[in-house]
Amino acid sequence: MSHGTCKKYMLASSLLCLASSTLANVNNADFENWSANTPASWSTIDSGISLSANSNVVYSGNYSAQVVVNTGTQSNTDLLQLVDVVAGESYEFSTWVYHTEGGVKARLVVDGYQGYSNSALTNQWQQISYQYTASATTSISVGLRFYDVTGFDGSEVVYVDNFAPSTGSTPPPTGSCADNQVSLTLTTDNYGEETSWQITNSQGSTVASGGSYAANTQYSEQACLTDGDYTFTIFDSYGDGICCSFGNGSYSLSLGQTVLASGASFQSSEATPFTLGDSSGGGDGGGTTPTEPTGYYVTTQGLSGYALKTELYNIIKDHNSQGYSAIWSFYDVASRDKYFENDNSILDRYSENPAGQDSYNYVAVSDQCGTYNSEADCYNREHSFPKSWFGGTVEPMNSDVHHIFATDGYVNSKRSNYPFGEVGSASYTSSNGSKLGSAASSLNYSGTVFEPIDEFKGDFARAYFYMATRYENVIGSWQNNTTYSNAVLNGSSDQVFESWVVAMLLKWHNADPVSQLELDRNQAAYEHQGNRNPFVDHPEFVEMIW
Repeated sequence: MSHGTCKKYMLASSLLCLASSTLANVNNADFENWSANTPASWSTIDSGISLSANSNVVYSGNYSAQVVVNTGTQSNTDLLQLVDVVAGESYEFSTWVYHTEGGVKARLVVDGYQGYSNSALTNQWQQISYQYTASATTSISVGLRFYDVTGFDGSEVVYVDNFAPSTGSTPPPTGSCADNQVSLTLTTDNYGEETSWQITNSQGSTVASGGSYAANTQYSEQACLTDGDYTFTIFDSYGDGICCSFGNGSYSLSLGQTVLASGASFQSSEATPFTLGDSSGGGDGGGTTPTEPTGYYVTTQGLSGYALKTELYNIIKDHNSQGYSAIWSFYDVASRDKYFENDNSILDRYSENPAGQDSYNYVAVSDQCGTYNSEADCYNREHSFPKSWFGGTVEPMNSDVHHIFATDGYVNSKRSNYPFGEVGSASYTSSNGSKLGSAASSLNYSGTVFEPIDEFKGDFARAYFYMATRYENVIGSWQNNTTYSNAVLNGSSDQVFESWVVAMLLKWHNADPVSQLELDRNQAAYEHQGNRNPFVDHPEFVEMIW
């Protein structure tokens, strides 16, 4: 057997070298060759997935495989081909995957089931790899299997590209965007042809645009933009937006983990200005999009699990408590509606209607509680993590704005100190659909729970993950403070929550991704008290820990 020069593949930031030139070549590894919706050489494509060539989200070459996973039955989700291996030879198998929603993970198949992708890393390419040593000269199965995880809604798109080892593949792009590559994730409603979008620069010139979409389809598109001021505008020609009258469309424009614009409900159009780089000539951010300070999480590199959680605790502990009365001024600055009606009223998570006009609005400062007899009387300070759970008016928990939200006083009193949960039978429903009632049987908890609307479930979940981390040193002792803290907390300092709570929070976190509202509030909280919510800055930390 002849051995030639070791072939190198650029994999992320490192070079991996095959142990032998006797390559177990994956054919059509970069999915450039198709017959209808079948990629050449891929012999096993199960009924639970459907494939098509995609030219928008591509790691290398002209096409990737767009895989639609439409079943939770994992035995029906294989994408495989047979490759030849030689006894005693070692091979570095790998591929690149791109998750769009986070409800599905991919598992590399190399003569059996190997490593998983991280489903929490959405809207970016990531690599799965496995080193395999052949025990016999034979043919083995190579490819992927897809698994549903918490948040899977029955159909999800995953892109796949650039299997290795292979010959003849187009090399990955290098330096294709030297400036800012922004990504648009767009899900259309029942009338996709009515939807279009554009990005204009400060001179009003269109620098990127899209349209002619199919109905009920998810698209991922990229644009390379230099530093400067821009406006993203989405249009609906019929005038009813893309949610929720005729389907459940949505859009999110992002730069890496930073959301620049997002939404779903609008009329004929919705415009969002954003800034890339520092175009202001001064200051430390120079734009409208908040970002974490350079190096804030640098000590977490290479960590996962509870070790990561403890290091995050070390980063965010010892914040500068401003006191309970200072929350009113924080709301005046950082709890205004600039995201839905954009009317500068107080953004109340228990009355805000993200799909239309609010039933009522609160004027900052002048409408703060006070006394109340019914909904719409006044707004107050809602401890999403009830203060009785940590012992009452104890600092710094009692004034930590990362978990204290502006809410209607009456609805806040209805919530009381009940756990968050999913309601099976409601005894009370607020004007925006927040519910109090008996827990749904699927929750694996029996008792009274309070359920916020879907728009804010992820916000509350990330606030709870923050509390579990910021107060890691004491939260294990809070379990028996009340009946309901006992129902939610498990008495530990690592997992912190009972398993039913963890499952629910993970579901909420994945189903309601970080929004511009949360990014802005996180930055305001940092300026107010000197620490950040890591799970808003880095949503992927959640599943790396829990």
